[in-house]
Amino acid sequence: MDPSPEAYEATHVHSVYNAIAPHFSSTRHKPWPFISSFLTSLPPGSIGLDVGCGNGKYLPVNPLLHILASDRSEALVRLARTEQKKLTGPASPPQVVVADALSLPYRERSVDFVICVAVIHHLSTRERRQEGIRALLDCVHGGGRVLVYAWALEQGSSRRGWDEGSEQDALVPWVMRSKGKPEATFQRYYHLYRKGELEEDVEAAGGKVLESGYEKDNWWVICSNSQA
Repeated sequence: MDPSPEAYEATHVHSVYNAIAPHFSSTRHKPWPFISSFLTSLPPGSIGLDVGCGNGKYLPVNPLLHILASDRSEALVRLARTEQKKLTGPASPPQVVVADALSLPYRERSVDFVICVAVIHHLSTRERRQEGIRALLDCVHGGGRVLVYAWALEQGSSRRGWDEGSEQDALVPWVMRSKGKPEATFQRYYHLYRKGELEEDVEAAGGKVLESGYEKDNWWVICSNSQA
């Protein structure tokens, strides 16, 4: 009997990121240029969300924004809170919480923007990916914008070797090598988005595509809630 999507993701996404969090974080320090430009383009005082914030590397990009961050991984949230304290001081309340992307703890239509980088592709069915996008759209008010990034199938120039015609659902190994410890390999689930598929999922989730493009082996979409 095949495991449920929730059980599959618990094994091949959630438990993996908790196990590899420090090693993963050590490779994820530099913000991607397009995401940085999106954040710096927002009006001062804008309130937004970073859903799937990882180690919190986007929190310092624009200090004129107020960002509430969340991640499903408790271990990554601890790292992101450390990053957040560098910005606001150790006495400030945490702005980073543990939360599932399909069950976000925020009021509907309450924020100006959302960024969601490298999260949606970890949901293992198309229905769940669309549900995840819907959850993001629900958080922004009528003029708000949501930026979503997901791994692309079309990575012909990448060492990963995926390209058009490859399987779209893959287990991608993460190898940890620690001094004095045996090598450990963890398998992470990814759905590799083909060209145009992310826009289709946004529209199916009730969103309006404002811009879309490709950067660093990822498809991205900026969208709004067409129902707000």
